[in-house]
Amino acid sequence: MKKLLIVVDYQNDFVSGSLGFEQARAIEDAICAKIRAYRAAGDDIVCTLDTHEDDYLQTQEGRKLPVPHCLHGSEGWQIYGKAARLLEDYPKFEKPVFGSASLFDYLRKIPYASIELCGVVSNICVLSNAVLARTAQPETEILVDAACVASNDPSLNEAALAVLRGLQVAIQNGEE
Repeated sequence: MKKLLIVVDYQNDFVSGSLGFEQARAIEDAICAKIRAYRAAGDDIVCTLDTHEDDYLQTQEGRKLPVPHCLHGSEGWQIYGKAARLLEDYPKFEKPVFGSASLFDYLRKIPYASIELCGVVSNICVLSNAVLARTAQPETEILVDAACVASNDPSLNEAALAVLRGLQVAIQNGEE
């Protein structure tokens, strides 16, 4: 049975754009190495894309986070850096909210030996999609490599990893 890597929202606006932060840039090489390893093993890879429309500021999220980002088709919506080329031939799940309903549907149909998540933002979209993966495949091992996730707030990153541990997600390369 194959393994699955989910690259969560590793997009320009979260790395170098309107909501970009240094920690997101710092994990680029680790994420790319992870993608290459899954590819070399013949395992599956998918990614999520935070996707908003021009009415973003009128949405609930936009009212609470009034920073336009990841507008569909914009440069900020594109996958960041070296990961963009590595991910160009893999399925992408656009999502207007933190968790991806279409990713959940996909996971309900294809069983995996394990599901690993990497990307940003650890305390929002990575956490949300890890919960969806756990819900879709309750007997599958869910993993997060702490070296491949980041938040703009390091304390929230650590809190997210602690919550994930509590949800029985295996945390690799993290402090116990």
